[in-house]
Amino acid sequence: MSDGSRRIDKWLWFARFFKSRTLATRFCQSGKLRINGTLTHKAHQKVFVGDVLTFAKGPHVRVVRIEALGDRRGPAREAQMLYEDLNPPETAGSPSANPAPRRVPIARREPGSGRPTKAERRATDRLRNG
Repeated sequence: MSDGSRRIDKWLWFARFFKSRTLATRFCQSGKLRINGTLTHKAHQKVFVGDVLTFAKGPHVRVVRIEALGDRRGPAREAQMLYEDLNPPETAGSPSANPAPRRVPIARREPGSGRPTKAERRATDRLRNG
């Protein structure tokens, strides 16, 4: 691009934060992305080198600084060159480094009892989700 900018949805896709550009566009429109601390709802928002993006991806909040805009969606190594991760490194002793896996009780059914009814399924969902 001649003006040194890139659409945010396209950059997130180039940097491999999202599997498809459609998913990146939907995420941008959801309003869960901050560019330099300002909330954005537009997938066509322009970003520049040096901008800081803050967004939740899975259980983690990502804070990244754009280092390059990229020309294509290349391999993962190339995508990691597009940004600098500003999250503090995880230490081995911190509780967030290795969170304990959540134990989900397994619902047992008698063989031959058929499919669960809607009420049984909801009870199982309540049991799992606590």
